[in-house]
Amino acid sequence: MADIFELFKKIEKKETSNEPITHIVAGLGNPDLVYQGTRHNAGYMALGYYCAKENFEITRSKFQALVGEKIVSGKRCLFMLPTTYMNNSGIAIRDAAAFYKIPPENILVIFDDISLDVGRMRIRRKGSDGGHNGIKSIIYQLSSDAFPRIKIGVGAKPDPETDLADWVLGKFPKEQKERLEEVFENVSKAIPLIVSGKLDEAANKFN
Repeated sequence: MADIFELFKKIEKKETSNEPITHIVAGLGNPDLVYQGTRHNAGYMALGYYCAKENFEITRSKFQALVGEKIVSGKRCLFMLPTTYMNNSGIAIRDAAAFYKIPPENILVIFDDISLDVGRMRIRRKGSDGGHNGIKSIIYQLSSDAFPRIKIGVGAKPDPETDLADWVLGKFPKEQKERLEEVFENVSKAIPLIVSGKLDEAANKFN
């Protein structure tokens, strides 16, 4: 009987893998090693956490991004880490969306937000760029702001004199690691809800 069950699993896996990609989940950041662990790379970090938790990789090079595929809530998703640098994030997402004919409402973007404290997250169905250059690029390239997003709090700069670029390109201090892991865990729980169309439920749970 065990052999039959294994065969069923293989058949199910094969059938699922042949389904078309219908969703994109993108984490924003900058690709170079010098940017690892910085506030602006919170989107990269969140997807890295999700990959480790779900045991899959985002390592294949395509669409000017590192990509990987995973079935989430019955949907075949393309996970993306754009390598175009933050200000041109929309180029990679546009190319993937055009190739797979994915509408904006099926593109989930995860990124940093200085208006939220570390350990906070906010889920939105659509909206303006809010001054975030990565989101600005995506809105421009898709000609739409109607894509869901998860904002990860990285904290406001400590004083008006601090340069904003220096702040977002600065690294998280060690004492914030626990709060970051908590929010990354919540992001991991929110992804399948949003992909399955339960964005309001995810927002009610995690906002």
